[in-house]
Amino acid sequence: MKPTNLFFLLIFTLCCFNVASAQYGNSYNGYNNGYGGGYGRGGGMGMDRSMMAGPQSSPSKPKEIPAEETAAKIVEQMKPELKLDDLQAIAITNVLADSMKEQGVLLKNESSSQDQKLEQINALRESTNKKINAFLNPDQVEKYKDFMANYKGIQKTKSKKKKDSKEHKEEATEEKTIKAEE
Repeated sequence: MKPTNLFFLLIFTLCCFNVASAQYGNSYNGYNNGYGGGYGRGGGMGMDRSMMAGPQSSPSKPKEIPAEETAAKIVEQMKPELKLDDLQAIAITNVLADSMKEQGVLLKNESSSQDQKLEQINALRESTNKKINAFLNPDQVEKYKDFMANYKGIQKTKSKKKKDSKEHKEEATEEKTIKAEE
């Protein structure tokens, strides 16, 4: 065999060996032996572990917002209207967060009936209002009552808007299907 042919055969063999070792993960650094280990986060054959695990969370259950975050948002809205100082804001945020956590526990309690849950939540609301009123001066107490009345009204209008928009979407889809049938 001619030396040039032998040289090309050697080069060709070396290239084939490199391709095979790259496919099976025989890397120079000693890691990633076996299939895969190259691209992505591992798991082999072009798939990463997130693909192999299936869905991570159920799509039907929305992500819960922590009670502390919700309480902080409420107090941020309350702060300018009641003219709260920083200490009052922190104390009221803590009271609201604790109340929301307790309310969540009461709602998840399956051994209680709806009427019992309603009574417990109303008692919790009264207790929370008493604790918050303890941090406020008399002028702020009146403003707090007004704020809570308006806040409940805002919550109700938001839920009505959501219902109205859902109804509007349903009506629009019904109209489209009627037009499509014609």
